[in-house]
Amino acid sequence: MDQFWQSRNVLVTGAAGFTGYNLAITLAGLGANVRAFVRDGGSAREFPTGIEIFTGDLTSEADCLNACEGIDTVFHVAAVFRQVKGGREALEAVHVHATEYLIRACKTHRCRRFVHTSTMGVHGHVKVGPGNEDSPFSPGDDYQDTKVEGELRALELGKALDVPVAVVRPCGIYGPGDTRFLKIVKPVLQGRFIMIGSGQAHYHFVYIDDLVRGFLLAGEKDAAIGESFLIGGKESPTLNELVNVVASILGVAPPKLKIPVWPIYYLGWVCEILCKPFGIEPILHRRRVAFFTKNREFSVDKAGQLLGYKPEVDLKTGFTRMIDWYRNEKLI
Repeated sequence: MDQFWQSRNVLVTGAAGFTGYNLAITLAGLGANVRAFVRDGGSAREFPTGIEIFTGDLTSEADCLNACEGIDTVFHVAAVFRQVKGGREALEAVHVHATEYLIRACKTHRCRRFVHTSTMGVHGHVKVGPGNEDSPFSPGDDYQDTKVEGELRALELGKALDVPVAVVRPCGIYGPGDTRFLKIVKPVLQGRFIMIGSGQAHYHFVYIDDLVRGFLLAGEKDAAIGESFLIGGKESPTLNELVNVVASILGVAPPKLKIPVWPIYYLGWVCEILCKPFGIEPILHRRRVAFFTKNREFSVDKAGQLLGYKPEVDLKTGFTRMIDWYRNEKLI
């Protein structure tokens, strides 16, 4: 893999985000010539010397065309996370329309590979785990729905235009530099964590370094063309198991308090209704409740068999590294 990426011209969209940034700096470290597509006015991030910054708008077909000029491999990592402002149209603009623009640009510039980023969330709730790439789509909101649409469109258009496309469906991404799981770590540390529901639902994680390896393999291996791959870690713990691991790392007692799902789900629904007319983000979403109730346990055997993917970081090691980063940054 080290030799494969040497001197290749690579475009990474969403390079200012957690996943895109880690992918971009890893590629640069492997000797690739990296062009980082960042949004004008977006998150300011320090990139290592040698990474070319392309500032543009993914919803502009012209910007997508210009960004792909001279590029060998495109990693389309950019995403619009769940938000009220802009509604479904804002999600479609990046997850679907920008995907189309970039693949057409790849055709024009004869790019070797287009790697599209989807999500394990396209499968929704897995009734009997582990699920796999053939498990039915069951998106639970506009974010997941537009991710399904974008993935299907990428594969369809790639085939129609003869652009080699591969799709990566990351599991729950975590690692140093990501703050999303502070919502679990901090309450556990403070003894205020409350489990919504039984805590028996599974959630499949992927440490950022493992995910980056999955992306690189999807960009390298010919067996990836025309295929979708779930990229996950070694374990998909129940939420009870997860908070016990977190408590162990923090050196505190495991949380015991549980409350029923339905009152919290109802409050989330009310918050969404009240906030939507004002275009503000609700303090509680129904989708956050879904984290506690939807079973997300997957097999990564397909990526292992076709790409040689093998996750290396176990949950306790990964969460220890992330929690150490939280401490160093004085976030906990």
